[in-house]
Amino acid sequence: MSPPAKILIADDEPNILVSLEFLMKREGYEVLVARDGDEAIEVLRRERPALVLLDVMMPKRTGFEVCQALRADEALRDVRVLMLTAKGRDTDVAKGLGVGADAYMTKPFSTKELVQKVREMLEARS
Repeated sequence: MSPPAKILIADDEPNILVSLEFLMKREGYEVLVARDGDEAIEVLRRERPALVLLDVMMPKRTGFEVCQALRADEALRDVRVLMLTAKGRDTDVAKGLGVGADAYMTKPFSTKELVQKVREMLEARS
């Protein structure tokens, strides 16, 4: 059996971080966490996760900036990016997809929908 996919959760809200971490571990994924944009980049470079759940509004660097840095990095280019945001405005969605996000979810989202989306994105990768 192949090892579980690594997922990075980058969010500055502790309660969201904890609940997403619990959820993804329960689904059998290996989970990494980052609390700001700089930490997210650091973990991405060190661990090379298959997918990142990326909050848009974070300290130090926004999710948009992290996504741009990721797409500009040859070694990280194939990491899947699922952006999470409280702002579902079309301009944010367009901007997120414009900087290279693979998909987008608006908070609050159902955990079931999120798990489904993550599974689809990881399957599309293999």
